[in-house]
Amino acid sequence: MIKLLNILKETQILVPRRSPEERQKNYQIAIQKKIQQYIKGGSRGDLNLNGTPIQSLPDNLEVGGDLYLRNTPIQSLPNDLKVGGYLDLRNTQIQSLPDNLKVIRGALLLDDSQIQSLPDDLKVRGDLYLNNCKNFKSLPNGLEVGGYLDLSNTPLAKKYTTKEQLKAKYPDLKVKKEIYL
Repeated sequence: MIKLLNILKETQILVPRRSPEERQKNYQIAIQKKIQQYIKGGSRGDLNLNGTPIQSLPDNLEVGGDLYLRNTPIQSLPNDLKVGGYLDLRNTQIQSLPDNLKVIRGALLLDDSQIQSLPDDLKVRGDLYLNNCKNFKSLPNGLEVGGYLDLSNTPLAKKYTTKEQLKAKYPDLKVKKEIYL
């Protein structure tokens, strides 16, 4: 079989119709069309873009359900992003979040991302996961978490080894459930 493929390649029978760059460009166009169809459909349900080469989202995007961006090269989120459920940014290049981000009912998943800071007065109704965020060194003013706050394997967890030390440093921190260091 391998010999046959080599013969076909040598005789130019199996020549790709599109270059890798053209395929990548077409994939980006298809993803943007998917987002536009989602918006046109009333922004209901989840928007799953996991593993795609998505680099940006439109401003004022509203997602009725969960927004999945795990394992993508996205580096920033648009202004006025509203997510009704979970916002999954695990293993992304995101370094900061916009000031006006709204995660209405779900969790904010930032595990293994490049996040460095969170906006002041961020309110997350569900859990906030920052596990393995090696660049995350401080909590914002006025942070409120309606569920769990996971700071495992972050510089904060190394600096503040007990919840009491963390709460002493951040007296306005509000976490409804448990803090994991």
